[in-house]
Amino acid sequence: MKKKKQPKTEEIGIRELKSRASEVVRAVKEERARYVVTQRGKPVAVIVPMDAVPPEKDSPDDAWERLLKLRDELGKGWQSEKSAGEILSEMRR
Repeated sequence: MKKKKQPKTEEIGIRELKSRASEVVRAVKEERARYVVTQRGKPVAVIVPMDAVPPEKDSPDDAWERLLKLRDELGKGWQSEKSAGEILSEMRR
């Protein structure tokens, strides 16, 4: 199985980006080009195709909601009269 060749990442200054914005976006979209945007010679941003961006991490609220759902799922099969908290408390004595 052949590995897809990653396009070369080019550096582009902020002023050049301003004058070539349409061309750069087209290259990113059609050729999957990648650019490191520089300001005064220092990297400040990256332009990559959208599907190359990792998904955002869940917010704390999303993680909490998943934990609550997991709690409910686990609780369906709970066979003890005592809660998990009570059992843990007894184990720590």
